[in-house]
Order: sequence, then C-alpha cells, then structure tokens
Amino acid sequence: MAFLEYIDSPADLKCLSRNELEIVAKEIRKLMVETVSKTGGHLAPSLGAVEIAIAIHYVFDSPMDKIIWDVGHQAYAHKILTGRNRNFDTLRKHGGISGFTRISESLYDGFTTGHSSTSISAGLGIACAKRLKKQDSKVVAVIGDGSMTGGLAYEGLNAAGDIHKGIIVILNDNDMSISRNVGALSSFLSRKYSTTYLQNLRKEFGIFLKSLPKIGDYVYKLAKRSEESLKTFGTPGMLFEAFNFEYFGPIDGHNLDHLIDILENIKNINEPVLLHIKTKKGKGYGPAEKNPIHFHGIGSFDIKTGTSVSKNSIPSYTEVFGNTMIKLAKDNPKIIAITAAMPEGTGLTKFGEIYPDRLFDVGIAEAHGVTFAGGMATEGFKPVVAIYSTFLQRAYDQIVHDVCLESLPVVFAIDRAGIVGEDGPTHHGVFDITYLRSMPNMVIMAPKDENELCQMLFTAISYEKGPVALRYPRGSGIGVEVDENITEISIGKAEILKEGTDLLILAVGRMVYEALIAYSILIKEGISSTVVNCRFIKPIDKDLIHDLVKKIPNVITAEEGMLEGGFGSAVIESLIDSGITNFSLKRIGIKETFIEHGAPSLLRSKYNLDASAIVKLAKS
Repeated sequence: MAFLEYIDSPADLKCLSRNELEIVAKEIRKLMVETVSKTGGHLAPSLGAVEIAIAIHYVFDSPMDKIIWDVGHQAYAHKILTGRNRNFDTLRKHGGISGFTRISESLYDGFTTGHSSTSISAGLGIACAKRLKKQDSKVVAVIGDGSMTGGLAYEGLNAAGDIHKGIIVILNDNDMSISRNVGALSSFLSRKYSTTYLQNLRKEFGIFLKSLPKIGDYVYKLAKRSEESLKTFGTPGMLFEAFNFEYFGPIDGHNLDHLIDILENIKNINEPVLLHIKTKKGKGYGPAEKNPIHFHGIGSFDIKTGTSVSKNSIPSYTEVFGNTMIKLAKDNPKIIAITAAMPEGTGLTKFGEIYPDRLFDVGIAEAHGVTFAGGMATEGFKPVVAIYSTFLQRAYDQIVHDVCLESLPVVFAIDRAGIVGEDGPTHHGVFDITYLRSMPNMVIMAPKDENELCQMLFTAISYEKGPVALRYPRGSGIGVEVDENITEISIGKAEILKEGTDLLILAVGRMVYEALIAYSILIKEGISSTVVNCRFIKPIDKDLIHDLVKKIPNVITAEEGMLEGGFGSAVIESLIDSGITNFSLKRIGIKETFIEHGAPSLLRSKYNLDASAIVKLAKS
C-alpha cells in the first residue's frame, strides 16, 4: 500500500500508526530521489530531514502552528506532506513548485526562505505577534545544515532568550561539528527532562525552595546549578542554556518514536526550547550518504550510479576562476582566498588543497568575511572574497563601511551574477550592479568570456587604489581559449568588437555575445551596428562612449541585472551630465521585479535578455 497517495495534508498523516510512518519515510525518500534525479535540487539536506518533517507534522497542528525551515532546502519532505505530493515532479521547474519554502506557494510555509540563519528571528517575530493576538498556537523553527554558523542565528537566540516567548528551535545537526553525540545517556536525559510531569515538578519545587525563609534563594540557586551540572555532563547544551533556552538532546533524528515522544513533551513548555537532533545528510540514498557535499545541490543524475547525466566539456566560469587563482597565487604570496562556507561552489577547493594556509572559510557569515578581508588588506595582503551575488547582499554595510570607506584593496569575486535559474528569486544575482555602483571608490568589471575573466582577475589583484568587484555568470563559459600569459586590462577602458553606422550597442558581461549574435542577424537585414564590450560598469569608458554616441545617436545598452541604477543608468547619467542630449537610448535589463525559478534559457527569453530582444529593440 502506498500511503503517500492518500496524504494531502498533515491531518491525513495523523491517521496513521507510528509503524506506518516508517513506511511513509521510505516512500518520501524514494519520491525525492526519483524527482531530483530529473529536476536537480538540494537532495542530501532534505533526505536527512525526512523523519523530523514527519514528526513535526504528526505532533503539531500546521498551518495554525507555524513551521519555519531555515534556508528551505531541507524542506522537501515538508512540501510532500503539505499538499504538494501530487505535483512534486514539478520541483524547480518554471511554473512548478519552488525548491525553497514560500509564503505565496502554500499556507503551510511559515516564512519565505532561501538565505540561511533567518528562521529563529522570523520565528520569534511570529511568536510575539501570536502572543499579542492572544493566539495559543506554537512556532517551530528548524535550523541546521550549516546555518548555525551565521551570526543572525545567534542574534535570534539572544533575543528569544531575553523575551522569553515560547518558540521551539530544532537544531538539525548533520555532522556540522557543533557538538559530539554522547549517545544513549543524552537521549534518555532529554526525554525524561522534557516530560510535562517533571517540568511541572521542577517549577513547583523551585517555588517551594524560594519560599523558605532566609535561605530560600540560596538553596534554589544551588539546586539549579546541580541540575544544570547533570545536564551538562550528559549533553552538550551549555551554549544554549546560556541563551536561556531549555536544551534537550542530542536525539537521533531518524528515530521517529523518540522524536514524536520528545516533541509531544516539549510542545507545551512556555519558555524558549532548543531540541538538538543528529541526522545523516543524504540518509537513505547510498551515493548521497557517501558524498553529501556533492549531493547538497545537484543537477540531474543517474539514480543507480549517482553520476551526472550530462557533463559539459566547456569549463564553467567558476572553474576558470579557481584555476586562475591557483596560477596567480603561485607568483604572488600575498593573494588570500576567502569563502563563506562554499569552497566547492566558488571553485576554491583545489586552491585550498595547494595553499591550505591561504584559504579561509568563514562559514555562512558573509558580513564577517568581508570585514575579515578588510582587516587582512590593511596588513598588505590581497584578499579575494569569492561569494555568490545573492549572498553578497548580506554584507552590504560591511562593503560600505569596512572596505570602501578607506578604499581598501579587496577583490570581490562575485559568482552567479545575473540569472541563476531553478533556485529562483532568492538566488538570482541581479542586484549587485545597482548597489555596488553607488559606493565610492568601487571598481566594477564584467567579463564577456572566460579568457577575459582571467585578465580581469589579474587586473583586480594588481589594482592597489581600492576595492574591485568582478561579476561573472553561473555555468559554462563561451568556449574560447584561455591565454597562457595573462595580461592586464586598463581600468575603465572598453573595446570595440564590431563597427557600424546605424546603431550603437553597449553591452557588458554575458550580454556581449548576445549583442554579437544580434549584430549578425541585423547586418543581414541591412542594419549595421557598432558593438562595444564595455567591460567596466564603473568607471565606464566616458571618452569612447561619448564620442560614439555623438556619431551614432541610436543606442541600446544591454546588461543582465536590474535596470534601476544599473549599467544603462550609468551611461545615461554620464551623457546627460556631460551635456550630450541628442540621442535615443533604449535599455535591456531586468525591470523592477523578482524573477521566478526556471531554466536560465527560458527566463532569459521571457525577460528579454538575449539576442532576439536586442534585434527586436533595434528594429523599433
């Protein structure tokens, strides 16, 4: 019997016996592997969180009780159990269900997530709001998979312990080295300490001790210290007790009986509670258990072997960046690489193997990473901070205050700039140009291909006057050869790739090759274009652009980022400020919107970020 066929909501789950829940867990894992093998996604984290999702929905009453999944890539089982079972095969497809939790997608999703470490703060806000509305429902925040390395998580813990509103934080510890699992003793103690009987007895006994004349407070504090000493001996919860949380765990996160028992016990505690569970990332699928990092976020793969279905022979921009870092670091001992818990994702794994003392993984703490880089720069080093565009947003103030203010020579290697694809609106890297452009002392570059990426990285590292942001897209390069001898590019200098008289196309980054394709199409229709690889978003090549606009007043700018405050805006501002008004300029980019998830090629076509859009605009 396939139980999943009959589960359309958590209410259906509650009709099953605990033994039947074990079968449900196996069915969920089977569905996950089958789906993600086709759609790609965050498989290993969600495989490890199946039992906790089942236990939470078995014990709590969602959506009245709010369940928040930090980051959201652990939440596939949650999605399957909350009405998205029948269309789970649309995961991450355009028009299908998101790879993360979204308020707008389901009333069972307590908060929209995509970036890490937000669940405790959001959960506390919801808990306080419910208290003000006199609602007696519960709030559960599930955090883990590295998110406890983010400072925001501790800000949330600190506030929750101070406010004392009832919130249950479940720490899903899948070998993050937060603490060692001390086994049966800690599990036993936590389940016993969490029973309603013992919780009530503790409170009553505490009131009694405090009532004793003269010695009451002293005896109460002594008893409290003795209890905490016993719990500390058997559990690793001292840190969370310091935040005024009632700590329980570690508990085996794959033992449904234990999970359900302890959740039943702690759901009525009116103080902040932290339940620490230990899980295995990739649980239930052999290849993911053996290589959880690879299967953390993966494209389509063969289920039997776990190998990728398709491998592009052209190296990705990320790979080219990583290889160039190794090459440049050989001759420059001052080069330092910094990553925020993503050495694999940013292409720095091999760099770390060759130069272990020169790679710093700061954890999911982008703000710290940027300020850390600023500190290293003051001592004469050349830190290269490799962070995805979407995650660099989290360090906005640090870029302004700790790097740009004193014009420190920090290099920002901004991976996944532009359209990212199936991860959707929380992950598209479309805002970096807009906010970096406004920062004094910042230089911004965007390569047209992988060879230019190498040149720009060398240029950025050689630049000593201030910070440089180098943005490049996700995925494979163009396929051009990379020069053996890397040469420097003059700061702020563009290059003319094609010459024509009817139209001027000013493009940056990935859009340069789209402009060249458009040039070939237009020339067949009798329209000749001058195509410029502008290279620099800040400073733009004013001399070249101004001279060309005076000769060719019909202008198109093309960028893969937000139009508001973007590269096109920089061109317009420069022309107007210089008194050049005799021109007609149209901009290609992303209008004020959040872009949904879907295949990159589909999204670029939909949002007019390709050659056909340039051709259409040129004809207009």
